[in-house]
Amino acid sequence: MGVSEILLLVLGAILVNNVIFAQFLGICPYLGVSKKLDTALGMGFAVTFVMTLAVAVTWPLYHLVLAPLGLEYLRTLSFILVIAALVQLVEIVLRKAAKTLFDALGIYLPLITTNCAILGVALLSIQKEYNYPVALVYAFSSALGFVLAIVIFAGIRERIEIMEVPKAMSGVPIALVIAGILAMAFMGFAGLGG
Repeated sequence: MGVSEILLLVLGAILVNNVIFAQFLGICPYLGVSKKLDTALGMGFAVTFVMTLAVAVTWPLYHLVLAPLGLEYLRTLSFILVIAALVQLVEIVLRKAAKTLFDALGIYLPLITTNCAILGVALLSIQKEYNYPVALVYAFSSALGFVLAIVIFAGIRERIEIMEVPKAMSGVPIALVIAGILAMAFMGFAGLGG
């Protein structure tokens, strides 16, 4: 892949094929941890770390162990185990290094293990037959797309909190409406390629 193709891959993963807005992966933390900007950023960085590291480990696991041994059918199971181990590592580090962020993320931190965006990107990097460096770029770019989506959503939700919203629309209903409008806005990037 040339530089222009890599740039298209990066822009495509962040804007056009955003894991949340175009692929609808990772909706649980997107809706659950996006009430405050600081927790959304913390979740975004945790997902970025886990997603990039997950692809860094699962790609060679698949190509060097599972595929040569004819064990491709164990791909999903082994990828989930790798992701679970990485999330435990993140949880231990955050508990020691950033206790307030650890407390703010609460139950959503262990849920990164079941975040389908991380598993989806790991599986897609195999399915799309990316080589190792391109798979890492794709994973990191997809994670940046996740961060962009959750930070924009959290910023809007913080502003909505101080506004007067009709009682029937407050809370989850207005959040879902905003999420839908953001997804439609990101569809405007579809003309960029990807």
